[in-house]
Amino acid sequence: MIETLDIAFERAGHSRITEFDENNIQFGKVYSDHMFMAHFKKGYWKDMVIKPFGNLSISPANTTLHYGQSVFEGLKANRAKNGDILVFRPEANARRMIKSAERMCIPPVSEEMFMATMTELLRIDRDWVPSKPGTSLYIRPVCFGMDPYIGIRPSEEYAFMIFTSPVGAYYTEPVTVKIETHFTRAAAGGVGAAKTAGNYAAALYPATLAQKEGYNQLIWTDGVHHEYIEESGTMNVAFLIDGTLITAPTGDTILNGITRDSILTLAREWGIEVEERKLSIKDLMIAINSGNLNEAFGIGTAATIAPIKSIGYEGADYNLPSVDSWELAPKLLKTLDDIKTGKVEDVHGWVYRI
Repeated sequence: MIETLDIAFERAGHSRITEFDENNIQFGKVYSDHMFMAHFKKGYWKDMVIKPFGNLSISPANTTLHYGQSVFEGLKANRAKNGDILVFRPEANARRMIKSAERMCIPPVSEEMFMATMTELLRIDRDWVPSKPGTSLYIRPVCFGMDPYIGIRPSEEYAFMIFTSPVGAYYTEPVTVKIETHFTRAAAGGVGAAKTAGNYAAALYPATLAQKEGYNQLIWTDGVHHEYIEESGTMNVAFLIDGTLITAPTGDTILNGITRDSILTLAREWGIEVEERKLSIKDLMIAINSGNLNEAFGIGTAATIAPIKSIGYEGADYNLPSVDSWELAPKLLKTLDDIKTGKVEDVHGWVYRI
């Protein structure tokens, strides 16, 4: 519930935007002047304020530090040619955050509150949205427990925050991936479909091992038999096999990606056969060895589309056709970028304009 949507405002005494170089952006290293914050107490979201970006003060016994009761989202704002700020499908992020919160026993932030507070923050820090091609303003909403209590139960008080960061490309070149058949990202009945902190923490160790072997990311497989493809690192993953676009169905173990949904929508509209089904490693290897794997790419907010140039499996690396010869992934990327920046008509109603 919301006690009031009145948002107080404390302006930063000094803007750091002059320290920001749009031509040299490192992903997630620079943050905008302000952040939004609200607290959930006694059944209501209250104390809403936009204030200078800064550190938090929490108890050493904070429940989230110990038990990971936290959910978050990631979305982007782009600058149109006329100067308008365009946010890509924020309502979908709001709805997904509600589902994640319910799974993690967190009182959900309503879609109304999510949209209103994000809008006000972007209006105040609109100058931080970069205009150079390939850049955007990354928006990070996060909600977490605040109780100073180390007993194991859902927190009674929560904080909801939104802060933003100008970013460039997450990957600057096609990536190499390794099919993971030992470690598990998520299991049926678990929290794999929720965008919660623990999912990412559990992936760090196997991802680090893969990076030491020279891979950029992992391709996760199912947690039962490690037989079927699920996700790629922090992204959904899709394969164009003999002209058919194949991706794993969402469910308990796979995040319902918003970029994924957008890409599947476009592909279907273009007459491309799309299959949301389980793809076994065996069938993927057959496609690779027969030359029928045309393209493979990760799909997510940070990268939009990350082309995969090689896949590692059981000690061997398999190179895909040169990315320069691909047709679908580049077309999808350009179309989404054109929609996000207002260069083409938004026939799907995906763009939220500020």
